[in-house]
Amino acid sequence: MKRRNILTAGAALCALMTAPVAMADEWRPTQPMTMVIGFAAGGSTDIQGRVLARSLEEYFGQPVNVVNQPGGGGAVALTRFMNAAPDGHTFMFGVMLGLTFSPVVTETEYDIDDFRYAGTLVGGQFGVIAAGDAPFQTFEELIEYGRENPMTYAQQLPMDAAIMQNIADQEGLDLAMVPTGGGGGVAPLLLGGEVDFAFSGGIHSQYVPTGDMNILAFFTRDRSPFYEDVPTLVDLGYPYAMDDFRSFFLPGDTPDEIVEAFENAARFAVEHEPFVNVTVENTQHPVVFMDGAETEATLREIRAANEALMAD
Repeated sequence: MKRRNILTAGAALCALMTAPVAMADEWRPTQPMTMVIGFAAGGSTDIQGRVLARSLEEYFGQPVNVVNQPGGGGAVALTRFMNAAPDGHTFMFGVMLGLTFSPVVTETEYDIDDFRYAGTLVGGQFGVIAAGDAPFQTFEELIEYGRENPMTYAQQLPMDAAIMQNIADQEGLDLAMVPTGGGGGVAPLLLGGEVDFAFSGGIHSQYVPTGDMNILAFFTRDRSPFYEDVPTLVDLGYPYAMDDFRSFFLPGDTPDEIVEAFENAARFAVEHEPFVNVTVENTQHPVVFMDGAETEATLREIRAANEALMAD
């Protein structure tokens, strides 16, 4: 797939002079807009989304209100969003996992064909994290500790829960799952000592520099460009990977002209200084642009890989 990456905010600044502006004949919203985010406030998707909303206000010329609908790794929001009016005034900024994995492991009221995809802006950085003062500082040490002690794990998504349960079963760990609604819910549980380790969609970026959190491994297929010394689960010998991207979703009956307008808005946002800064410097996610067709193709590719993984 064609993906354009921006790993430092400075790399995007020169492009700002040529950032695209809405064409005169392009579809334009006629009232305030609503951005749905399928995670609780305070996590990395929410942090990025709220700055993205301001970028979209500049692009579209309308206020953009953010509504959080956490649950099921985005599944709750997708279920509600499926029946939204296809007029462009309500849209989602979300992770793909609600479409690439949730329908694989549980029955959902929606599927890939119920939505349209209007551009990708951010690459995923899913990790396994522990408190900075935890009695284990690597994933291997976590496994050794867990063989002697019952453990609790703060999970966010159906897929990370399934993967960690599989690893626990393989390694003989007594593991209890603690559901959360997003990174904003994970942080107090982990820092307060209420769980032993946790899933992070990016919340770690706020706490690793202070020493309050430590990254033990990444779920992604490739190592993080921000933490190149941290192994992936695949590096550690486990056949599990969670690749994901954050994209614009629209209702399935949305007209082509509205989809195109959101693609152009995505092109604007990935070169807009405030969004690039918060994504790269604050939440430490790569800025990755794909158009709507590339986004859907990538989504279907990851879905097929997840189906094969779970079939095994």
